[in-house]
Amino acid sequence: MLPVEYPVTPAAKLGARRADRFAGRRRWKSRRMTSDPSEVSPAPRVLVLGATGYVGGRLIPELVRHGHPVRCLVRSSASAFPWSDDVEVTHGDLLEPDTLGPAFEGVDTVVYLVHSLGEDDFESIELEAARHVRSAAEQAGVRHMVYLSGLGDDDEELSPHLRSRHAVGEELAAGPIAVTELRAAVILGAGSASFEMLRSLTEVLPVMIAPKWVTVTKVQPIAIGDALAYLRAAVDAGPSDDHHRIVEIGGPDQLTYRDLIDLYAEVAGLPKRRLLPVPLVQPGLSTHWVNLVSPLPRQLAASLIDSLRNDVVVTDDSASRLSDVEPASARIAIEYALSAVQDLDIPTRWSGISAEQRAGRPRPWDPEWSGGTVYEYVTETDTDVTPEQFLRTVRGIGGDRGWYGFGWLWWLRGVADKVLGGVGLRRGRRHPDDITVGEALDFWRVDAIEPDLFRLRAEMRVPGEAWLEWRATVDVDGTTHVVQKARYVPRGLAGRLYWWPLWPFHAVIFPTMLRRIARDAERRAADATTSDLDHAA
Repeated sequence: MLPVEYPVTPAAKLGARRADRFAGRRRWKSRRMTSDPSEVSPAPRVLVLGATGYVGGRLIPELVRHGHPVRCLVRSSASAFPWSDDVEVTHGDLLEPDTLGPAFEGVDTVVYLVHSLGEDDFESIELEAARHVRSAAEQAGVRHMVYLSGLGDDDEELSPHLRSRHAVGEELAAGPIAVTELRAAVILGAGSASFEMLRSLTEVLPVMIAPKWVTVTKVQPIAIGDALAYLRAAVDAGPSDDHHRIVEIGGPDQLTYRDLIDLYAEVAGLPKRRLLPVPLVQPGLSTHWVNLVSPLPRQLAASLIDSLRNDVVVTDDSASRLSDVEPASARIAIEYALSAVQDLDIPTRWSGISAEQRAGRPRPWDPEWSGGTVYEYVTETDTDVTPEQFLRTVRGIGGDRGWYGFGWLWWLRGVADKVLGGVGLRRGRRHPDDITVGEALDFWRVDAIEPDLFRLRAEMRVPGEAWLEWRATVDVDGTTHVVQKARYVPRGLAGRLYWWPLWPFHAVIFPTMLRRIARDAERRAADATTSDLDHAA
């Protein structure tokens, strides 16, 4: 079976993530059902445009959590989102004004989170969409619009991306409806386009050739959780006396893009990256370079890179007058974004973060190119023993019992680990059968023990993070289906280069291991049955 490389977030298709999603739905429904309507003041209905985008998909559960009735306008479906049953979903297209009327009826506030950076003619498309929204909102009697825009000084020669952002704000405010325009620079959170470009460049390239202005241009990034807090504050505040209120939001740090690259590398545990500023490198050439090492769509990357030439920093205190939010530093924002991998909720020193801060983590509905890289080698089998019988056997792996085949390869890997300063295989295990979460097991440590799951986390020397897990469930035909996964999150270019030479070994070791574990589990179950019959006789 070929190894799989894919972004973190599509792991939502896995059962564990789906279970979390439905659990979230139940929690929200339960809260609504148990509250006394007489004790809750009615909140204005909010229409979210761009609900299925990066910010919108994270803002909606925040609005719902704080009691706002929410309606979403989508072109296709929102069923993949865990909040879809907790909001009213309408269908329409901002470029087709005849489809917009029902979405705006009875709405007090519109949150505008739409952009079209993936299109070639995005400036005219965005302006046309804004014009249609303004017209529909005026006809429906909407009182307030909240719009997320981009930082940048209008007196400067702005990039097309930033110029379009500001033009949309002016178009929305051209009518009688009050507009609150929040202007932000780079939004730091797993899944945001700016963050994923930063992640890809920093993790893949130990040396980068970049335009000189990358070391000069200033940016004031903001954590996605803080951006959501400001958006919600703008919704709660309602229209202000200023018909077109512009609020500049950002974190406490003003950095160059080189500073951001250095900071990401430090937080991610990567060696310091070398940046070679070259004055002749143009944004077009940089786009080709980013396109080579990053999974971002080319047009999106081009728009973002073209914006790097403009300083995007906060110039006033308008944010503090809107809300008492204390934004997180860029370091903390990056830590939030890196604190979870796929459906593994990795225990770290950031695990106690709030719901708003957790918005920086990957989400199931994020684009396919977001969330970082995870390599997997997946092996599956069916067995007649129960899941409990299988997992009881696999929990006895390692130590004197070994790793079910190719002992000399495991021994060689342990020796190599010791030479590199790792723990090797000498730790063994405390007991041949009993084991608990947190215990050492050769050069692994037990990460999770659940009724249907046993997972180990690697403590050998590897340029990344690695796990080995077994999940056993009962199929509809009554047999036990076992999925064995070797997962690896590479750190930097060395981490990526580490995985592929090992693939031929994985292709032999892991299928053999699973077959032999299943065979041993069946033998143990048969022996137990024979023993019970002997005692009965």
